[in-house]
Amino acid sequence: MRLQTSESKNATSFYVTKSVYNKGTRSTKIVEKLGTYAELKIKLNGRDPHEWAEEYVKELNRIEKEGREPDIIARYSPYKRIEKDERRCFNGGYLFLQQIYHELKLHKLCKDITVKYKFEFDLDSILSRLIYGRILFPLSKLATYEESKKYIEQPNFEPHQTYRALDYLTKENDLIQSFLYENSLKISKRNTGILYYDCTNYYFEIEQEDGDKQYGPSKEHRPNPIVQMGLFMDGDGIPLAFSINRGNMNEQLTLKPLEEKILSDFKLSKFVVCTDAGLSSEANRKFNDKDGRAFITTQSIKKLNEHLRNWSLAPIGWKLPGDEKTYDISKLDEMIKNASDKDKEKIRAKVFYKERWIKGKNLEQRLIVTYSIKYRDYQRKIRTSQIERAQKLIDSNPDKISKCHQNDYKRLIQKTSITSDGEVADKEKYSIDTTLIQKEEAFDGFYGVCTNLEDDVSEIVKVNHRRWEIEECFRIMKSEFKARPVYLRDDDRIEAHFITCFISLIIYRFLEKRLKEQFTCHEIISELREMNFKEIKDEGYEPIYTRTDFTDALHDVFGFNTDYQIITSKRMKKIFKTTKGH
Repeated sequence: MRLQTSESKNATSFYVTKSVYNKGTRSTKIVEKLGTYAELKIKLNGRDPHEWAEEYVKELNRIEKEGREPDIIARYSPYKRIEKDERRCFNGGYLFLQQIYHELKLHKLCKDITVKYKFEFDLDSILSRLIYGRILFPLSKLATYEESKKYIEQPNFEPHQTYRALDYLTKENDLIQSFLYENSLKISKRNTGILYYDCTNYYFEIEQEDGDKQYGPSKEHRPNPIVQMGLFMDGDGIPLAFSINRGNMNEQLTLKPLEEKILSDFKLSKFVVCTDAGLSSEANRKFNDKDGRAFITTQSIKKLNEHLRNWSLAPIGWKLPGDEKTYDISKLDEMIKNASDKDKEKIRAKVFYKERWIKGKNLEQRLIVTYSIKYRDYQRKIRTSQIERAQKLIDSNPDKISKCHQNDYKRLIQKTSITSDGEVADKEKYSIDTTLIQKEEAFDGFYGVCTNLEDDVSEIVKVNHRRWEIEECFRIMKSEFKARPVYLRDDDRIEAHFITCFISLIIYRFLEKRLKEQFTCHEIISELREMNFKEIKDEGYEPIYTRTDFTDALHDVFGFNTDYQIITSKRMKKIFKTTKGH
């Protein structure tokens, strides 16, 4: 900075100026107007204004040299119009995602792929923007390019290059997944002793089957072709590996190929695979009953053989963890009725269990059944609500009663087509199916698990309970990341789409873990979206978001702050370097 004087007919004015560079062009900018000679003479009580001004500028330069920055005074004209098409507001929430992206060395992976295939476009810029966009502003691939111009750092590619990049991502899918696992170990411990597996599907806004897009049982009950996604997650809730399969493929057949890839590519050998009952075929259980592996899977009590079902529902022979005493669960309601208010809740919260080993078809497994009054009441509360909805439909609009899926409230409606005399009725009659309700109530409060482990029952139940996290992974991708419907048509590009969703989910999960799971998914993503900055030309960026507990926690965890009144251009460049590991 330097002192500059301006002399006019009536006065001499003093200014602090500095040289600024914008796209290679040098210009002089006024940092601060100090005043006229006469004004300063009065203000300084007779001291020489020129001498004072030189000392003032010298002090500003000393402060700047020490790494401290003087206050910034921005000048605006109420008569000067803003430049046409000039963007002045930028998002900075992506910077925290960028730091995790670089910690996972994804920029180096992009460089390796670029060298291998010898293309010239910037794969790192494309992949990173696809990931930030999937988390913050999920849109189509072309719209993501336009949206990425809202970030402080601008994209370094052309829109058409995005689709070319997708082709290379698919070719290196196996490498990407194993690379992510290897580098994730360098930034965080991973619990690979427990692996959770689940499968979901994604629909397409098309009518014709093609390639992997096939008609199958849609999770959303939509009449559209789908593809299936199988996902392994570790015991800490971090995605591990995924695969894309045909929409009409049996879900149970998707587990073994992906697990074999984990065994070979990730060099994992001993782990417990936890799944729900729908994915737990006899073949899958046998596959994980050897070579140091094990399984924990939910077991439908309704589908057990009759003698096992009767044993599971029998009221006697129940225990509490760590207690050899047996209980009769049919007496629990009476116990609660006679207990004090304090003890009522304690009894309701207890989880009773019984267990036995089952042998057959070259597989020995342990059946554990749990029973909880609290779980029973929860199931009955849900069913009561469904009965009310069913009765309302019968009374108000029976014409809308149609075929329903397994858990739909319409299952509780029965249709009668004959009279009490056995004759064909003139009009179909609808009523609540009390027989079905009684059958369902017999299973309320019971929950079954099968395993080949001999561990403590409470530990097995605890592991199985965490299956909700893999279900949450799918929910995040479908709702927050808007991974459906899929508009791409080529199978390779569809797979690339899910590669970006998979990486985005890993980065998001690491962010969530660093924040110690203090905030909900909606809070995290919505606040990152709102972390906007107004550019003050030649000076820096002014935060225009609301500082909250979330932003404070974010800055504490990542080691840099964006919540000062202004982030100078110099400091913002340091933040860029920090997020990129420099």
